[in-house]
Amino acid sequence: MRLWRHFVFIALLCSASFSQTPLNRDWEKEFRALPDPKLMREYMQRLSARPHHLGSPYGKDNAEWLLAKFKEWGVEAQIETFHVLFPSPQERVVEMLAPTKFVAKLQEPALAEDPSSNQLSEQLPSYNAYSIDGDVTAPLVYVNYGIPSDYEELERLGISVKGCIVIARYGASWRGIKPKVAAEHGAVGCIIYSDPIDDGYYEGEVYPKGPYRPSTGVQRGSVMDMPTYPGDPLTPGVGATANAKRMERKDVKTFTTIPVLPISYGDAQPLLAALVGRVAPEGWRGALPITYRTGPGPVKVRLKLQFHWDLKPIYNVIVKIPGAVYSDEWIMRGNHHDAWVNGAEDPISGMVALMEEVRAFSVLLKQGWKPKRTLIYCAWDAEEQGLLGSTEWAETHAEELRQKAVVYINTDGNGRGYLYSPGSHSLEKFINNVAKDIEDPETKLTVWKRSQLRGIADAKAPEARKELRSRPDLRIGALGSGSDYTAFLDHLGIASMHLGYGGEGGGGIYHSVYDSFHWFTNFSDTNFVYGRALAQTAGTAAMRFAESDLLPYDFSNLAETINKYLDELKKLANSKREEILERNKQIEEGVFAAINDPRAPRISPKTEEVPPYLNFAPLENASAALTQSAERYSTALQKFRETGKPAPLGLNKKLLQAEQKLTANEGLPNRPWFKHQIYAPGYYTGYGVKTIPAVREAIEQKQWPQVEPQIVRVSSVLLGMAEYINAITKELERAAQ
Repeated sequence: MRLWRHFVFIALLCSASFSQTPLNRDWEKEFRALPDPKLMREYMQRLSARPHHLGSPYGKDNAEWLLAKFKEWGVEAQIETFHVLFPSPQERVVEMLAPTKFVAKLQEPALAEDPSSNQLSEQLPSYNAYSIDGDVTAPLVYVNYGIPSDYEELERLGISVKGCIVIARYGASWRGIKPKVAAEHGAVGCIIYSDPIDDGYYEGEVYPKGPYRPSTGVQRGSVMDMPTYPGDPLTPGVGATANAKRMERKDVKTFTTIPVLPISYGDAQPLLAALVGRVAPEGWRGALPITYRTGPGPVKVRLKLQFHWDLKPIYNVIVKIPGAVYSDEWIMRGNHHDAWVNGAEDPISGMVALMEEVRAFSVLLKQGWKPKRTLIYCAWDAEEQGLLGSTEWAETHAEELRQKAVVYINTDGNGRGYLYSPGSHSLEKFINNVAKDIEDPETKLTVWKRSQLRGIADAKAPEARKELRSRPDLRIGALGSGSDYTAFLDHLGIASMHLGYGGEGGGGIYHSVYDSFHWFTNFSDTNFVYGRALAQTAGTAAMRFAESDLLPYDFSNLAETINKYLDELKKLANSKREEILERNKQIEEGVFAAINDPRAPRISPKTEEVPPYLNFAPLENASAALTQSAERYSTALQKFRETGKPAPLGLNKKLLQAEQKLTANEGLPNRPWFKHQIYAPGYYTGYGVKTIPAVREAIEQKQWPQVEPQIVRVSSVLLGMAEYINAITKELERAAQ
């Protein structure tokens, strides 16, 4: 689901919490020598040969082929089936009725250079899954990216979208936010297009001559309100088994409330070119050869959508390699196998790495290696429509996962370039350690060193460069949503990481028919060496967790990062207050009236209530307590390791549940499914993470009465985490005596 070329590198060193024996090192080296790029190419050619979306014959065929492959390699595997609600297009119409007639083609034509692009009868048409049915005719308004700040600008321009159809370009947020915000402002329909300034000819040659989006390319995608909850819309919180109790469709809260459809920039150009009204602000202008205007008028558009709403089976392929010592402690590893169409990059480039990890482990098993902990490898179905396969599996096995899951390691689409490894910050030291043992296939540096040097080159301030050179661990980013880690981290509180390579090269085939074997082998990781690097990285991480005597979590970097988030919150609150004070002062002074151009008038802002000074003391005290407990744990861990004793009985069970102490049963405000109190997808960003979300979003949305109660609530969670770490530390201290 995630588009790697748009990643922002937040890098990834040595961990005092993990020690390796020479034997472990030898097995790791054996493992890393096994992933084979030629085999990955063969797997991709087979898996992406035909469209394999949710409910398709080839999707099921791929699941059965994966199952057969895993069994052929000698590992235990099975398919777990769920039944989910899947809307597929029955009718799609976008037509301009005035000032001229135009009917959008809504078609991605076959290309002679790309053999798989002609499989029209099997292709899922371009659409946005979980849009409602609708037939609306209304004036058109261009809303830039269609995010909240764009509507604030429209308001200043005196433009309302009430009763209109909006047209927004992809980017700046997850696509599902665009119809959500449009509906909140009174729009009756939403059209989304990919502007060539973002991933088309403005960036380079378009496909098939180059990697970028052609004028007919369309980005499909789900618009389910995943910031409310992902997974099957009819069974929130429980697995969508055949006999599960299901909601009525009319009661579902995660469908859009207005019809929404994606189109190509070829179809968008006549609509945008016909708009009159204000010239769009400079930052709103794309690369089409037109004058970008906001409207409304004189363009009148009809948007008609009708879907088949069916329950469809989905097929998760689950591999189990039993642990020889701690069989009830699970190392989870996953990647999805479904795609919007052929999906060579998304997701098969990640899937083939996972396959090679399983094959490599099967070779080691035959040579006598046995993991101490159980490895669970998962090929998820129905990720693209809203993380359905992984979410339903996690909800079905929730209690067992809370007791047994040590870590969840996710991959998705893979490219070429730099290691990207956002995740739980209790894993920051661990993944730094892994990255120092993986060689970049093109530069022959370690991927850790290459990432550090990239960070130094990109740093905007001397302080950032100084930290990159001196801090023993490169920082990792936080996870929001957008791939299959979501249910594990955000709902169940299982420490998670998301791995991939990207940042070099580019492309514009995301979620289109042109995401194909031909595109990937001509324009992306053409020789699959970064596929091998991904298998080496994720497999080493899984192996190292499986073999650790004491689970290699670290809480010092977690505490430091949470304190950093607290500093951000205080700065955010102060900046909001200062911004409102300054604007109110300028209103009083008549600044806006004086500078208003009567020939291009703007509506002056209204005076706002000045927010109160906020009391962050509970969070400051809780963060200090967490820092103290983390430091005490690190000291105790070092002393314990010096004894050479085995891990105290039962301690790992307590460690694997530590991340769960950062969750709250009641969840986030108005979002009970999301239980993690440090990481969550933003309510108005979708994929993008909001850290300490209950507090941060209350400040961002100026819900001032809610801020301090949320500060107190999150503080209680952090204090609980500190107490839990202290209890584990006492056991380590006793064991070290």
